Amino acid sequence: MDENSINSLKEALRFSPDNIPLKQHLAEILLNANRLEEAEAEYSGLLKLSPDSKSKFGLARVFFLKGEYSKCNVILEHLIDDEPRNFDMLLLYSRALMRENALSNAIEIYKKALKINPGYRDEELDKELRLAGTASEEEDFEDDFEDDFESNFVQKPSINFNDVGGMENVKKEIDLKIIKPLLHPDLYKAYGKKTGGGILLYGPPGCGKTYIAKATAGQVNARFINVGLSDILDMWIGSSEKNLHDIFEFARENTPCVLFFDEIDALGASRSDMKQSSGRHLINQFLQELDGIDNNNEGILVLGATNTPWHLDPAFRRPGRFDRIIFVPPPDEAARESILQLKLKNKPVDAIDFKSLAKKLEHYSGADIEAIIDIAVEEKIESSFIDGIPKPIKTGDLLNAGKKHKASTLEWFTTAKNFALFANDSGLYDDILLHLKIKK
Repeated sequence: MDENSINSLKEALRFSPDNIPLKQHLAEILLNANRLEEAEAEYSGLLKLSPDSKSKFGLARVFFLKGEYSKCNVILEHLIDDEPRNFDMLLLYSRALMRENALSNAIEIYKKALKINPGYRDEELDKELRLAGTASEEEDFEDDFEDDFESNFVQKPSINFNDVGGMENVKKEIDLKIIKPLLHPDLYKAYGKKTGGGILLYGPPGCGKTYIAKATAGQVNARFINVGLSDILDMWIGSSEKNLHDIFEFARENTPCVLFFDEIDALGASRSDMKQSSGRHLINQFLQELDGIDNNNEGILVLGATNTPWHLDPAFRRPGRFDRIIFVPPPDEAARESILQLKLKNKPVDAIDFKSLAKKLEHYSGADIEAIIDIAVEEKIESSFIDGIPKPIKTGDLLNAGKKHKASTLEWFTTAKNFALFANDSGLYDDILLHLKIKK
């Protein structure tokens, strides 16, 4: 609207100074023309005549554009108490909170706005409040990390060390490091030792790291929480750290508890490799939780599993964190025989030579053995289509399946061997060299 029109409105208000609709119209025009001082005067005058929400919201918009975010937020906080589903108010409040660097509050308000209008996207808010690359039309903004946490994450395992074939060294290390202290806390307390602690399990994929962690919880009748990276990461800045803290808090309130972090290398990658500050913040939060500086971690048994320990931030291996690192090798011959018998149980078989099979499946992981059984089963099902009669699995069927599925651990050992030979100053990877018979 041009200057003449604005002057005409002002002239009309001279004859009718208490005309609220006319005064609101002028205030809105002045605001849109970025004549902020005049707009503020008009809205302030309106509030003396009639303190309605429309005038208050107009004044909040003026303060926002003037950069007076505290004044803006005071007005909006009261308005939203009365109109909690007003999308425009929520959006402006989120922006103003963000400008004051109150990011967690800004995120909370922006989420509320998106629940009202899920398809809405705001370039500035998305850039500042969401992690890069996480915004999508399919996101469910009503998801809450804490919803159904116990039912989704917490288990009470029915297995213990008696159900784990082989892995004697692994079981012994876990027993000494975290099970014995938990069962004999007074004895350890006499020597000034705390119960709980952390063990890092590493080795090729599919070799039972998750299974041994679950058996550890069963061994001490503890709750078992299996946490993956996807369970922690959140699209909102700061929320991932909160999620991680909530997991540890739940464990502290429900001791004894085994916290198992699978693929911990993805969560605890070296901070020097982190391009995003959000990743560094998450690692720092993890280290803080492990240290238990502000909280008591007694009775929490922390187990981590990784296929690539060389990618883990060295800070994780300091005393009091993952200070015991255990190599979980592929199953030995006896363990492979046990896995074969277990996986073939209740399947139609014919005189399987388990010993011979186990011997020929050297280097195969538990997951590999399961894969060759699946291949053999599929071929038998296909051949049974002819007459509809199930055909039994024979030793030869499994040997043929083994030719189609090679041991996946060989590729891992090729990489691990290089680290063990050339990046092993502390002797961290000596167990790899022993397993490969390179070192005695």
